[in-house]
Amino acid sequence: MTPFAGIPDAAFEFYAELEHNNNRDWWLAHKATYDSEVKEPLTGLLAELEPEFGGAKLFRPNRDIRFSLDKSPYKTAQGAVATVAEGMGYYVQLDAEGLLIGGGYHTHTPAQLARFRSAVDAPSSGEVLQQIVAEVRALGFTVEGETLKTVPRGFDRDHPRAELLKHKSLAAGTHVGRPGWLSTPDAAGEVARRWDQLRPLVEWIGRYAAP
Repeated sequence: MTPFAGIPDAAFEFYAELEHNNNRDWWLAHKATYDSEVKEPLTGLLAELEPEFGGAKLFRPNRDIRFSLDKSPYKTAQGAVATVAEGMGYYVQLDAEGLLIGGGYHTHTPAQLARFRSAVDAPSSGEVLQQIVAEVRALGFTVEGETLKTVPRGFDRDHPRAELLKHKSLAAGTHVGRPGWLSTPDAAGEVARRWDQLRPLVEWIGRYAAP
């Protein structure tokens, strides 16, 4: 494998053009660009990060359009995840605007959600998560996820961690755009630094909400 040299500008230009040409003919005509400017650099980035964060995989570029009114066949972003447990781990995504770096969990089972809520409810573990979320926000990450409008049934509406209890999924991310380091080998270290900042959140989720 070619040593990782950064994410080239051509990767973002590819997605800027795809947004206006999201069809099979255009994709096939530009697939070599996707392979060389998007897939290969991201694969190299993940290989650099694997010793510290574990194996990772790229998501398929094709959209699942079976139940969607939008029949555009291709995603206008390329994501990848280093999985810690099913549905959770560290994440990167590039699109026309630049790079997103994040971590957390996005999918859940009823049993997993019950464990998450129980851990948020318990002072010993819930207060730890509350502090982690505050620190992650202070570092510039946006905390997000699927949430309920109200505190779930069975918990006090005035619970001290009511906002966390509303979460059905929990993740944090930052869109760094296209800084100068992104097109250099330093990109691996920059992504690793931000993933390391998210490690307490990912490890808390892995401990209390893993399948």
